[in-house]
Amino acid sequence: MAIACASSSMVLSCSSQNPKLSALKKIPFLGLSVSLSSSSPSLSVAAKTPITTKTLQISCKEEDKPAAIHIPLDQRWMFEQFEANGPDIWNKTWYPKAADHVNTNKPWYVVDATDKILGRLASTIAIHIRGKNLASYSPSVDMGAFVIVVNAEKVAVSGKKRTQKLYRRHSGRPGGMKVETFDQLQHRIPERIIEHAVRGMLPKGRLGRALFNHLKVYKGPDHPHEAQKPIELPIRDKRMQKER
Repeated sequence: MAIACASSSMVLSCSSQNPKLSALKKIPFLGLSVSLSSSSPSLSVAAKTPITTKTLQISCKEEDKPAAIHIPLDQRWMFEQFEANGPDIWNKTWYPKAADHVNTNKPWYVVDATDKILGRLASTIAIHIRGKNLASYSPSVDMGAFVIVVNAEKVAVSGKKRTQKLYRRHSGRPGGMKVETFDQLQHRIPERIIEHAVRGMLPKGRLGRALFNHLKVYKGPDHPHEAQKPIELPIRDKRMQKER
C-alpha cells in the first residue's frame, strides 16, 4: 500500500500472530533501530521473535511543480513587484496606484490658440487633461497631463457667435446678473473664455476641481513654464484651424 505524503520513507514491521496484538505488548523495545540518511530517512521497528510479520511501507513521491509564468517586459508595468512571475489570480483587474499618477512625472503640453476654433480646441485640451488618450486611463483617477495655452486673445469662433454667444455671471445680490458677449469678454479677460469652455468638459466634483488646475492659460506668446520643457499638443482634428 502506497500513500502520497512528504518526501520520506518508513518501514514498520509488527507481529500478526494474535489478532489482538497481545504478543507485541509483551516484547520489550530491544529491537528498535533508527537509521537516518541525507537522502531518505527511514524508521524500522522489528520484533525479535520467530513469528510471521506483515510489512507496511509508506513511500512518498514529490509532485511536479508548475512551470513559472513569465510576463513580457512591455506588460510588467501593469503588475506589482511580487507578481513578477504571474498575475494575481484573485484580482485580475488592473487599477492605477499612487505611483502611477505622480504630478512631477506627468508630461506638459503647449498649444497656440491663434485662429483655433474654441470648442474643438477645448475638447482636445480636456482629453489630454483627463488622460483619455492613454491606455491606462481610469475615470476616477487623475491620469492626465498639464496643458499650457498661449495667445488666448486670438482664439476664434464660427458663425455669429462673436456677437451672439453670451456669458453670464451673478454677484449674489438681487439684480446682480451681468451679461456680456463673446467679443466683450475677449477684450476684457480673454483667458476666461478658454477656461470656461474647458471647465465645462471636465467632471463635476473634487476630481474635476483638481484637473482644472492642470490648465494654464496666458495672454500673449510667453508663459513661465519653460522649466517643465513642454512639447507641442498633438492635434489630429484638421478642422480646428480656422481658414482666413
